Parts: sequence; structure tokens; C-alpha cells
Amino acid sequence: MNSEPLLTDLTADTVEEFLSAKPVPFRFYPRLVAWESRLLWLLSGSSIIVSIFNYMLTFATLTFSGHLGALDLAGASIASVGIQGLAYGIMLGMASAVQTVCGQAYGAKKYSSMGIICQRAIILQLCAAILLTFLYWFAGPILIAIGQSQSISRSGEVFARGLIPQLYAFAISCPMQRFLQAQNIVNPLAYIAVGVFLLHILLSWLVIYVLNYGLLGAALTLSFSWWLLVIFQTIYILFTPACKETWTGFSMKAFTGIWPYFKITLASAVMLCLEIWYNQGLVLVSGWLTNPTISLDSISICMNYLNWDMMFMLGLSAAASIRVGNELGAGNAMVAKFSVVVVIFTSIVISIMLSVLVLVLKVWLSELFTSDEDVIQVVNNLTPLLAISIFLNGIQPILSGVAIGSGWQALVAYVNLGAYYIIGLPIACILAFKTSLGVTGVWLGMIIGVLLQTITLIILTARTNWDAEVFNFYCIPFS
Repeated sequence: MNSEPLLTDLTADTVEEFLSAKPVPFRFYPRLVAWESRLLWLLSGSSIIVSIFNYMLTFATLTFSGHLGALDLAGASIASVGIQGLAYGIMLGMASAVQTVCGQAYGAKKYSSMGIICQRAIILQLCAAILLTFLYWFAGPILIAIGQSQSISRSGEVFARGLIPQLYAFAISCPMQRFLQAQNIVNPLAYIAVGVFLLHILLSWLVIYVLNYGLLGAALTLSFSWWLLVIFQTIYILFTPACKETWTGFSMKAFTGIWPYFKITLASAVMLCLEIWYNQGLVLVSGWLTNPTISLDSISICMNYLNWDMMFMLGLSAAASIRVGNELGAGNAMVAKFSVVVVIFTSIVISIMLSVLVLVLKVWLSELFTSDEDVIQVVNNLTPLLAISIFLNGIQPILSGVAIGSGWQALVAYVNLGAYYIIGLPIACILAFKTSLGVTGVWLGMIIGVLLQTITLIILTARTNWDAEVFNFYCIPFS
């Protein structure tokens, strides 16, 4: 096999052929890495912007709420983590099935089925939103039942009720975003996300500081901004020529084949719910400590920065998922494997830089949220642990993205259950309540759980038979 001509005009097929040849000369890897990195960043650059700016809607709302007072921040944080986080876990998990099925359908050139998959996902997620509405409406009694104080629970209920419209917007927006990302349409999503975020900042300032609508106004503004995302994404899908092959109009086929797709959706939801709820559960635990307001405020501030980093990595993870899904659908097992290696290396380098940045800017990061000296001190104490979590975050979401692209959600759900809930969460509770570590112990428990999950996913990925994954692709129900 003549390797030099092969590397002059790289395509997925030629790279698959080259990587399948043994041994592969080491001198060719820089060119291959550059080729894969280019494809990865074409996807992930805009995907990262979408993830970050969608999350920044909530981030900005909590920042505005924090300057209303410590109790308002605690209430908004506990509702955002305990109630909204619960719903997000379910919705994001269900939407990841769109990423799996649409990504592999696009790679297999089964374009017409993608719009039906998106519609099917929206139907299921709207049904889930109806059920979750009761959770939002009765947020106050639920928060009190799990041990939160009366004052924090009342503030949390006000905030949660204002987020009910956002719940339905989220149920529609998530599948549409994955539908577009699966066919490598990411730049329009990024423009929409940035534009809505800038408008959200202006509206939040107007509603909270000028009109003085307080916590409820902050929540309703967040809901309104999410509906703007839905409107702009819908307009793009319906009228752009880029979707003419994948979106052929509304179809009754979306109501057929629900059960096979629901099984994939359920595995996806369980996988991501166990992952997202783990962090949210640890914030709830901090609300049971001796000084719940300071504990909640400090861990919520750190968790917001960890979530901000996670949104960055989820953008990279979404790109990894799409790359793996597309190549498996196209039958390129070795390219899928190579893509995994490149994205993991890239994410580790980025995470090291972000960890250092957090350590350097730790005082400013806490003062952005609050002027309470006690809260600032606790946040500064947690910053080294936050830096460790950010480093681990450079690997774990990427491996989860690979799992989504490969359709391993059910297996990873068991991994998450063991690492997070059987080991990590109990350790966090023991360190928080049986030692003097308090909120620091909560965070240490979280790190232990994430570390175990990351190690397990590394082992699973390293032992994967990618040729078998290509064969398993044919079992995916596209329509």
C-alpha cells in the first residue's frame, strides 16, 4: 500500500483504509491528527458556544438573583439545582438519544428518517414535561420534605414556578438542537444562542433592577429567553435549504415506532440523569449542614463554575458523539476509534489550562456572585478542589459523549449508579457530617465518584471492539 499518495487528499474512507493497514508509520500521525482536529473543531467550536451560552442564560439569572440578597441566591440556587436540575437530567438524557440515532442515520445517509426521529423525541419530551410540571409547582413542599429550611424553600418555590414555561421550551429545543448538530449544522445554533443571551442580559437587568419584579421576574425572563431559542430554531429548520432532505414536514410516522425509540430514550435519560443528579444531590446535601445559607451559596457558586466548564466540555463531547456516530454509521470503525483518541487528548490539554485559570482568578470568581465575606472565604477554600474537578471534567464528559455516539447508554447507566450513588455520595455524606470538613467533604466525595466513573469509562473505551460497534449500528431503529 502506497501511503504517501493516500495522505495527499484525506477523506474518511482513505483515512479508514490507512489506519487499517498495520503498522501505521509514526511520521504520518501528525497529519492524521491535524485532519481529525480540523473536523472536530469545525463541529465543536460552534457546539461549545451553543452549550456555554445556553447555560449562561441560567448562570446570568443566578448572578442577578445573587445581588438581590443571600436568601434569594440560595432559593434560586436550590430550585435551579434540585428542581430544574432534575428536569434537565431527564430532558438532556432523552435528547441524547436523538444524538445517537440521528448521528448514525446521517452517517448512513438515511436522511429522511432524521426529521421523524426529531418529532418523535419532541412528543416524548413534551409528555415528560407535563409530568414534571407538578414537580415545579410543588417545589416548596418538596424542598422542605428533603430537609431544606422554610425560608430557602419558599424562595425556591417562587423561582421554580416561574420556570414552568421554560420546561416546555427545553423539551422542544433540545431535540431540535441535536437534530441540527447530527447533520453538522452548528453555526446557526451558535448565532442564535449568542443573540438570545445578549437579549437575556438586557431583559434581566430591566425586569430585576428597573421594574423590581424580583425573583419571580428573573425566572420568567429566563423562561421567555428559552422560548426565543425555540422560535428561532424552528424558523431555521422549517425554512433553510440545509434541512430540505432531513426535514420533510410533520409526519404521522412520528407516532409509530415509539416503543423501540423509547427504550433508547429511557437508557439515555437514566445515564445522564444519574450523572447530572449526582452533582445536584451534593448541593442538596450542603443544604443540610449547620449553616445552610453559606454552605448553599458557596457550593452553588463553585458548582456554577464547574457547570460552566462542563458546558464547554459538553460542546466538545457533542462533537465527539457526532464524529463517532457519523463514522460508525458510515462503517469507518478505525476512524471512529482515532477520533476518540484525538478528542480525549484535546480535552485534557484544555482542562489543564482551565484549572490553572481558576486557581489564579479564585477571588474574582467568588466576588462576581456575592459580597458576603463568609461566602467568599468558603469559596476560596473550595477552589483547589474545583480545579481538580475541572481537570477530571476534561475526560469524563468526552467519554460520555463517545458512549452516546456508540449507543452504550444502558451500560454507562450501571457505571454511573455504582460510582456515584453506591460509592461517591455515601462518602460525601460521611465526610460532611461525621468529620469537620463540612462543605469541603461534600466536594471531596464528588471527586471520588467522578474519578471512579472516569477510570471505568477509560477501561471500557480502551477495550472496545470498534468493528463490532459498526455491526451493532444496524440494530438502531431509524424509523
